[in-house]
Amino acid sequence: MHIAVIGTGYVGLVTGACFAEFGVEVTCVDVDKGKIDRLNDGIIPIYEPGLDQIVERNSKAGRLHFTTDIKSAVEQALVVFLAVGTPPKEDGSPDMSYYQQAAKDIAEAMNGYKVLVTKSTVPVGTGRWLREFVAENQTTKTNFGVASNPEFLREGAAIDDFMRPDRVVVGSNEPDAIAIMKDLYRPLYLIETPVVITSLEAAELIKYAANAFLATKITFINEIANLCDAIGCDVHDVARGMGMDNRIGRKFLHPGPGYGGSCFPKDTRAFTKVGDKYDVETSVVDAVIKANEFQRQAMIPKIEKLLGTIDGKQIGVLGLSFKPETDDMRESPAADIIRELQTRGAKIKAYDPVAMEEAKHLLSDIEYATDEYDAIKDADILVIVTEWNQFRALDMKRVKQLLKSPKIADLRNIYEPKDMREMGFEYVGVGR
Repeated sequence: MHIAVIGTGYVGLVTGACFAEFGVEVTCVDVDKGKIDRLNDGIIPIYEPGLDQIVERNSKAGRLHFTTDIKSAVEQALVVFLAVGTPPKEDGSPDMSYYQQAAKDIAEAMNGYKVLVTKSTVPVGTGRWLREFVAENQTTKTNFGVASNPEFLREGAAIDDFMRPDRVVVGSNEPDAIAIMKDLYRPLYLIETPVVITSLEAAELIKYAANAFLATKITFINEIANLCDAIGCDVHDVARGMGMDNRIGRKFLHPGPGYGGSCFPKDTRAFTKVGDKYDVETSVVDAVIKANEFQRQAMIPKIEKLLGTIDGKQIGVLGLSFKPETDDMRESPAADIIRELQTRGAKIKAYDPVAMEEAKHLLSDIEYATDEYDAIKDADILVIVTEWNQFRALDMKRVKQLLKSPKIADLRNIYEPKDMREMGFEYVGVGR
């Protein structure tokens, strides 16, 4: 089978590379010639563990191609994935202009039956719109199928999520399209991956609903952590006791400075827009969005309590990306926390293993360190914002010597308060 993937952003590139790894002939298309040239030279535009090896291996094998020529890619393909960006507009609704342009280009290039598959996160009703829009804009009238195949890729673990997913969701009302999609995902049958067949609308809503629920779970444990701080108990004990209930589960019960990234903030806001469109109240998700914004600001008093005053203080920050194993700075809690500290007069020196180049676009007026210990040197306090593995076992004797005063604000709870205090640190976590 030959497929085309329109868009070589995070979702499109991972999708194309992983299908090629399954043995499928894949052509990835992008309007950005510079990006395509770099991909053809083996330069990966995003940081995702393992992705560079898969791209290199399948490019050399001749299964994975990169081009700006959407016409030739669509003509060769049986399945065409739309994986273009749908960034949020100012009101929180997704900007569908890139998607609409891609759909128009596909319609004009079609030369026979194709299955058009939405991989981007799109508003409910997009699949039905796609069918009408493509039919109206075809240069050569031909039959085609439409399906929704939402992605559930976690940044930093995307390869494993694609190769060993919890489930594959295919939304379509057309037997031929469903059969072709099942065939495309046949390699996953060997590991008995469930394939969930739904309507177009249900598949579109599943992505929003899943991310809204996970965002709710994170926000809930953050509020429990804030309550634990007030009461004087340990949120880890509470989370452990909650998570052992199989109805709740242990995952996403890790408190911190709030969620970020390309999905949860965008998708929760888009979810509320779906509710507005259909005149349905979304009060739970509305509250989640508000609470998540509050959680970032709630980190500042923790730092201030240790310092006494923030004005004029040197602060060493470890971690800039919104989570480990990615260079994604979109909606990163670190950026908001750093800006607020700067507003209060702090000087920042920060280090992140992979995200500093991306961070410079957002935070051009801070100092960037050469490593974690360089960020800590001569700082009045160490603030840990992203839980990269290399921050989990710092040489605490060295940290204590490098700091002006032994103060740590651990916003990801990667150290034990008792151990830190026994070593002579003034330490604060989240809910501990």
